[in-house]
Amino acid sequence: MIDFRYHIVSLISVFLALAVGIALGAGPLKETIGDTLTGQVAQLRTEKDALRGELDTANGSLKDAQAFLSAASPQLVGGTLPGRRVALVLLGQTDQTITDAITAQLKAAGASVSAQVQVTDTWTSSGESTFRQKLAGTLTTYLDPAPADNATVETQLAEALAQSLTGANPSAPNTLSESAGIVLQLLVKGKLVTTTADVTAPADAIVVLAGPISTSSDPLATPDPTEVTTAEMDIARAAQARSEGAVIVGGSVKQGLVTDILADSTVSSRLTTVSDGHEVVGQISVPLALNARIGGVNGHYGTGADLTPIPTTVKLEPVDRTPVPTGSTGATTPSSTGATAPSSPGAAG
Repeated sequence: MIDFRYHIVSLISVFLALAVGIALGAGPLKETIGDTLTGQVAQLRTEKDALRGELDTANGSLKDAQAFLSAASPQLVGGTLPGRRVALVLLGQTDQTITDAITAQLKAAGASVSAQVQVTDTWTSSGESTFRQKLAGTLTTYLDPAPADNATVETQLAEALAQSLTGANPSAPNTLSESAGIVLQLLVKGKLVTTTADVTAPADAIVVLAGPISTSSDPLATPDPTEVTTAEMDIARAAQARSEGAVIVGGSVKQGLVTDILADSTVSSRLTTVSDGHEVVGQISVPLALNARIGGVNGHYGTGADLTPIPTTVKLEPVDRTPVPTGSTGATTPSSTGATAPSSPGAAG
């Protein structure tokens, strides 16, 4: 049994050790300890300065490389999308500077941008599900081909969006078909999408910018994937199915539509993606990837495992815009132009 004397001895030992430490630290070891700490601080400061210098050098080299790529991009992408009309579909948030940069690369490739469409929160808002269901029922009467009878509302809306951007008037291929114009008008009136300008010409191909894509070091807010993944995947599938080819562009955030596509071997075998859309190299890859996809080559481009750094381009045939006389075999458009959308979002019960 431990008695009181044991505790006394233990306390005395502690105080003796403390006293010896203070004496040595203030006496013979004072200079040694001080010199050691001073040397370590100096060494850490030197290492910090060296690392800062290396980082500055690396950043400078990166800026030089980006400047070179920007200057060389007309030669890299020039002529890869001759005469193609491309529609931009924006999902989530994307910096306007990035949208403008990708648009510039598409134009440098010989393409024109026929539409820029932003999909709004109404597309996936749980409070607007009844409204979307009613609107989808109206839109499907104008779609050719029509979605399957068992298609979900998200699939119906995705088909409507893709066809509204690519549907051409057979007798005047440089203009939207009557049905495509009606569908796009209903989507805009229903506040499911917004457009930057009137859409008058049908697109040959579609580029989907799947946000968040930002040039800032602070990434844009990432929406709840459980609310948007299915709807966005349907839009990506419809974009590919109803056009010559589609490319899905993602940013630096390692989640979202592009990540989901890459994670599914079946989907990834059918859809083309470009990662790092916030970087110059990713923006240059967009028209190159679209060229390859139109040419029948599917791929996934960017930096990282299982990604191809740069797409390999193919020679595309000229776009055939030969008018089809009225009454010839081909897609027809509904004769009615007086369709109205269900009650606008917010008024739906």
